[in-house]
Amino acid sequence: MIVAMRPRATREQLDYVSGILRDQGLIAVSSTMDDIAMLITEQCGTPELVSAVEKAAGVDRVIALSGPQRLTSREFRAEDTVVKVGPSGEAAFGGTEFTVIAGPCAVEGRDQMFSVVDAVVAAGAVMVRGGAFKPRSSPYSFQGMGLAGLALLAEQRKRTGLPVVTEVVTPGDVECVAEESDMLQIGTRNMQNFELLREAGASGRPVLLKRGMSATIEEWLMAAEYVMQAGNGDVVLCERGIRSYDRSTRFTLDLSAVAEAKRLTHLPVIVDPSHSTGRPHLVGPMSLAAASCGADGLLIDVHTDARNALCDGAQALTAQQFGALMDRLKPVVEAVGRTLPVTPARSLAQV
Repeated sequence: MIVAMRPRATREQLDYVSGILRDQGLIAVSSTMDDIAMLITEQCGTPELVSAVEKAAGVDRVIALSGPQRLTSREFRAEDTVVKVGPSGEAAFGGTEFTVIAGPCAVEGRDQMFSVVDAVVAAGAVMVRGGAFKPRSSPYSFQGMGLAGLALLAEQRKRTGLPVVTEVVTPGDVECVAEESDMLQIGTRNMQNFELLREAGASGRPVLLKRGMSATIEEWLMAAEYVMQAGNGDVVLCERGIRSYDRSTRFTLDLSAVAEAKRLTHLPVIVDPSHSTGRPHLVGPMSLAAASCGADGLLIDVHTDARNALCDGAQALTAQQFGALMDRLKPVVEAVGRTLPVTPARSLAQV
């Protein structure tokens, strides 16, 4: 059950409603989103209880839900949420635009960032990605440049005028990462790091939430509930492949999950064809398929010297391959009623 209070509801009115729920054995968790106070319970409540709460002073509406979803559900919000990223909303997810994020898997150095960012901007990406903190399967693999990498990513943000997204891996780093980026990425290995989800939700930045490599769709959506319950409605879901028995690809890209998630939630859903397939020759076909099945955008690895990349070079597209993919995407995107937005970046030659 979700009890949404009126904009000017008083603390006393909120406490009174909370008491009604408590008297019926329901534990309510409070949340505030868009300046609207809400009380959320795991239990649905009886029709009599719903009616009593609806009549209480200060209550705007009561939404009785039977499934596990609350704030992520279509019952809470029927229309699609559009998540805007950047100081002026330069990138948008969930509307009519099909938004492409591109850049290196990991920030490796200044020269690399200039080279890759120039390439993806020229090809039409409207948002830049790059990992400063890299949780890896092996403790001996490159773990990212940390704060130095974050500074290099922020430099590209200032230089191009494009918003940037980067991964945050610990709750204690949320504040510093949020200062230097426009969107926080929660990676597959941290999808159920609940303290991190709460901190990211309270950061004031949009959150890109990747599906865990072994997570069900329900678990993925419930992870999004943690972010939203912390007061952040700007969540973009990202399908990045799940584990299977087949070794021909790095993971198995579950495009059916995109269509199903779009049915179950109002949140935007994008696809990461790079980490899911792990094969550059599959990134193009899967990107086109993602656009066809209703995804709201893509997150793509691009590197101008993939052979010497410190992280996931084997799956990265070259600048030429990425440019060719953007050309191929345009008619597919338009065929499903979407558009590829024009890059809003300033001319790099001016910097």
